[in-house]
Amino acid sequence: MPTESLRQHALAIWEAGVRAVDSRELVAQSVKADANSITVGNEVWHAQADSQVCVVGGGKAGSGMAVGLIEALGPEWMSRMSGWVNVPAGTESEICEPIHLHAARPTGVNEPRPEGIAGTQEILRRVAECRPQDLCLVLLSGGGSALLPALRDGIELEDKVTVVRNLSAAGANIQQLNAVRSQLSAIKGGGLLRACNAGLMLVLIISDVIGDPLDVIASGPCYITEQQSPQQSATRALEILTELLTPEQIPTRVLQLLNQQLHSPATALPQVSARCVHQIVGNNHTAVSAAVAEAQRRGIDVLVEEYDQNGIAREEGSRMAEWCLGQAGQNLKRPVCLISGGEPTVRLSETTGPRRGGRNQELVLAALQRLSESATQGIALLSGGTDGEDGPTDAAGAFVDNELIHTVRQAGLSIDDYLQRNDSYTFFEQCGGLLKTGPTGTNVMDLRVAIIDGQDA
Repeated sequence: MPTESLRQHALAIWEAGVRAVDSRELVAQSVKADANSITVGNEVWHAQADSQVCVVGGGKAGSGMAVGLIEALGPEWMSRMSGWVNVPAGTESEICEPIHLHAARPTGVNEPRPEGIAGTQEILRRVAECRPQDLCLVLLSGGGSALLPALRDGIELEDKVTVVRNLSAAGANIQQLNAVRSQLSAIKGGGLLRACNAGLMLVLIISDVIGDPLDVIASGPCYITEQQSPQQSATRALEILTELLTPEQIPTRVLQLLNQQLHSPATALPQVSARCVHQIVGNNHTAVSAAVAEAQRRGIDVLVEEYDQNGIAREEGSRMAEWCLGQAGQNLKRPVCLISGGEPTVRLSETTGPRRGGRNQELVLAALQRLSESATQGIALLSGGTDGEDGPTDAAGAFVDNELIHTVRQAGLSIDDYLQRNDSYTFFEQCGGLLKTGPTGTNVMDLRVAIIDGQDA
């Protein structure tokens, strides 16, 4: 396998993983229908003469999921269906009637916006109007937390944005973020299920969290954690805030709301009208498995790592580089490939200067730092978000190979300077190492591919 082709192999393996989690196909394959019933997994819903189907949801994969649902149900259901799904601007499909795709935030701005709040209020209104004979179909995917904002009384949008930004900068993982977000929202933490008056709620999920925890994906709008009282949930949120942030970083209204919940008298939880069934239709494992199959098809030996997303991006990049160098030192006869999935976090440094990047770009930059210290040839490493977005940038991630290392050396770029200020995008922009795909219409976290050449390839 020539060194100059390693990058192409890595990219083809990564793209195979992303294709396998195409949101349209995943939903179309998971839903079956005839004239009187709709089946999702093992759950069959039988319609009455006046039954209606209400479709709602949100996420980066929302548009493809909605199109896939329409294809699966067929034209006979269109007159009995209506829907509203919050999606990123620019991903709306033109063939989605009678489901309205609502642009809830701009592309590349993974934060709640006023247009997202308006769309979520419409979703809550629609599910409240459902009747016992109706079916509510919910389409959820990664990114749903930002695309489905519904603020609780006393909280302003700026409060939520500020606290999430500060927690992210402090290295909070997705579980910690969602534990706080759920306490500030009227839809997260089971709020959508509580608002729904349909007889049955079927939730189709493309998961962006390792292990597919229903309370974490999109902050669990259809999942109620019965073990925790409102007081316990508020206590947990306060513990996270005080552990990771200084008092000045926590908005006053957020503290007031959480303390109010903490000290409020115990009350019975609201009754839930709809019976709820969740179905995972795709996840990170789906993408990793497809990437493995593609690598094997190309005659490459594969080692798979599917590990938790709680690691630090910089540390994971260094670890992957060490693995590559270790493999290269074994005089391999055949090329070998490490494929992994997950979602590490970026630990931000203190700086007043401009910086751009995301977890994938930082991971690759850290790997590049270690690889550039070695004279070893025949290594390529790529890391990218399956949604095509890495942090607040227009890149999915980045890649490194021997050609790029040569370019960096020729340009005299200081890897450490850019790494220390979390400015990975600017670095790779200068040396041509950015992976740009545009929004992919799906989201199952990140996919990483590292290839080490073999002597007899």
